[in-house]
Amino acid sequence: MLPPRKKLIPILWVGEIRFNPAEQTATVSLGTKEKVNLETIRRAGGAIAKWTAKNKVIELGIDTASFSDLGFAPDKIALALAEGLLLGSFHFDKHKSKKDELAPANIYFLNDDFKQTLEQATIICEATNLARTWAHEPANIINPVTLAERVQELAKEVGLKCTVLDDKQLTEMGAGAIVAVGQGSQTPSRLIVLEYQPRAKKDVSPNGEAVQPVALVGKAITFDTGGYSIKTTLGMVGMKYDKCGAMAVIGTLVAAAKLKIQTPIVGVLAASENMISNVSYRPNDILKTLSGKTIEVISTDAEGRLVLCDALAYAQQNFNPRAMIDLATLTGGVVTALGSTRAGLFSNGDALANALFAAGEATYERLWRLPLDEEYFEIIKSTDADMKNSAGIAKASPIVGAIFLKQFVNDETPWAHLDIAGVSDWDKEMPYCPAGASGFGVRLLVEYLRGLE
Repeated sequence: MLPPRKKLIPILWVGEIRFNPAEQTATVSLGTKEKVNLETIRRAGGAIAKWTAKNKVIELGIDTASFSDLGFAPDKIALALAEGLLLGSFHFDKHKSKKDELAPANIYFLNDDFKQTLEQATIICEATNLARTWAHEPANIINPVTLAERVQELAKEVGLKCTVLDDKQLTEMGAGAIVAVGQGSQTPSRLIVLEYQPRAKKDVSPNGEAVQPVALVGKAITFDTGGYSIKTTLGMVGMKYDKCGAMAVIGTLVAAAKLKIQTPIVGVLAASENMISNVSYRPNDILKTLSGKTIEVISTDAEGRLVLCDALAYAQQNFNPRAMIDLATLTGGVVTALGSTRAGLFSNGDALANALFAAGEATYERLWRLPLDEEYFEIIKSTDADMKNSAGIAKASPIVGAIFLKQFVNDETPWAHLDIAGVSDWDKEMPYCPAGASGFGVRLLVEYLRGLE
């Protein structure tokens, strides 16, 4: 076994990680200097994390002397490197009888100027890794009921207000879509509401108006069989990750509270389990939603938009948000369109879309805006209800999902829909994420929220 390392010096265009046992130092390369950017630095951090785990490094001091040579603000370099290190250290072995024994190294910068940067990176990456960890949990561990219980405990720990609405309350208030999706399961639906109010911020603005929060809405389908529109065997594998949108919202709220972000935030998690039973909802059922609009069910496998439409209505009716962003593993069509490189971005306003796009570029949780023309609604018009939940064909499927959700957003509310189906989990190891849940959205949303300040 190699002895503990005490120092790691990033000389960023050497060629590889080289260890000097006499001096207990190492050098690491990102490639040629001309090709170095913040993402290559982040990826180098991931490579270092793997190297330290393999060599059982317990202490990692980072020399920042070469940061000034790279053409970026040193604090941004420090943040990117720390993100790669902390995210690259993640592994999920909770349910293994023999643990992986990959304890992360104690990381610090030798230059105290970056102490605050490392603290912030730690908060953001721990929140991202929380989202990854919960996303990895299977449906026999996390279902709508146990998710609500977990979130309530977490809210107490970090100082968030948490309200849980059960299926009876949802039925009484008229949220017929989310109730229908979960009615075939032994663990019925829950709407979980998290509220973050900055302590240093007054509840009213200088002109006397109430401060409006940003609303983050997350899809939390804890497992998806497809219902009576049943998935194939292979199509059902991995459906524990159908809750990744909500996991990103949870991670963002936790990070916001710990970073003391000065923007009020509300998170609305639409939690259901889409199962098959003698009481499951069916194709051709007509559902009445919280907004009062009605939906003819064409596919029970288009359930995500059903739980989200009630969550979007709830957020607007109860919080009058200044902006509303939903995250969902909504369509396979967005994977066909964009692969696993970018998530689909849809919005009713350029300002919000541009801000989110910029946040995605900064964090490398990248987005690509797709159209939202009203003509697409023609595809899901229904003769027996206000709309259908699916066109029944693959034509423009990510856009159809987004245009469906748009029907439940007030025209005056800036809104964006992020279809993260292609980026929420990986089937292979990535530079600073093992195979499995990516935690996509936490860093992007934190960057967006900090930009509001």
